[in-house]
Amino acid sequence: MSVAFRREDDDEHKEPRFELPLPPGPNLVTRRGLAAMAGQVERLEGELAGAEGDAERTTAIKRDLRYWRTRHSTAEIAPIPDDEVAFGSRVTYRLNGQVKTIELVGSDEADPAAGRIPFTAPLAMALMGLMAGETADFGGRTDAIEVIETGPIEP
Repeated sequence: MSVAFRREDDDEHKEPRFELPLPPGPNLVTRRGLAAMAGQVERLEGELAGAEGDAERTTAIKRDLRYWRTRHSTAEIAPIPDDEVAFGSRVTYRLNGQVKTIELVGSDEADPAAGRIPFTAPLAMALMGLMAGETADFGGRTDAIEVIETGPIEP
């Protein structure tokens, strides 16, 4: 029978529920990131308690809870960086004549609109290991990025 003649609520046509994908590589976090993960777990546990009787919502919350519990249990707090750009650094840099400041954080902490980019992003990888005054190639251009200042996000 053609799909056109079936009811829209047939279970066989529902999208399958997949686990949330875990980012590859180490699960580096800042102390702030670890606290945020614990907060997510706590929030979801509260939502789960209030979702009794709603099977679909319960399933979604349990999936999210498995993700955040896994991320929290595998988190590694990175050492605080010195004067070299590394995970956990706040970096002020010049690119294409514009000066910007970003923080290099873990995948789950990343929020580009707030200036927090994952340490696995191409820009972050280009900055890693540099010190104030040093330059790096980026986007196919030689010496495209200049580090103006760097320091730890957290004391």
